[in-house]
Amino acid sequence: MKPLKRPVRRTLLVVHVCAAAAWLGVTLGLLALALNASTSESPAATHSSVQSMKVFTDWLVLPSALLTFLTGVVLSLGTAWGLIRHRWVLTKFLLTAATTGASIFALRPGVNEAAEITSAGGSLSTPLDLVMGPVVSLCAYLLMMVLSVLKPWGLTRRGRKLRERVTSRKALDERSLRQTA
Repeated sequence: MKPLKRPVRRTLLVVHVCAAAAWLGVTLGLLALALNASTSESPAATHSSVQSMKVFTDWLVLPSALLTFLTGVVLSLGTAWGLIRHRWVLTKFLLTAATTGASIFALRPGVNEAAEITSAGGSLSTPLDLVMGPVVSLCAYLLMMVLSVLKPWGLTRRGRKLRERVTSRKALDERSLRQTA
């Protein structure tokens, strides 16, 4: 992919950070609602918390997760960081893909099931299941944030090979520019 022009890259970076912050905020909201639903003695409070979680997962989690994922992929492919050149970028990509998949295939169905149970007047058999999804997601997001700031671990094997090719090309270019007379 061609390198992104500066205004496009900066715009994508702002959108990426905003989407990631929204995803983190929604997850914190889900955690608060899940804790309320799992600890409340009142069936009405449990029901309203689970219904609110359903709105969050249907309307907020998926768009912010997908936007974070897509902007992250475009940024990595359109900048020198690359998608598989640096270990921290690859780790963030894999964590984002895993948490997006978990949001789609585990969190949302679990919340929808809990919403059906509480709508029918039933009680949650394992209320802590609602809490575990947001807790795991929150831990993954915080790890991704730390990786973005610290950028640890260096290059992947592919990144090292690419760097060696660039270094050898530069050496050849420098030799060809020397005067030979």
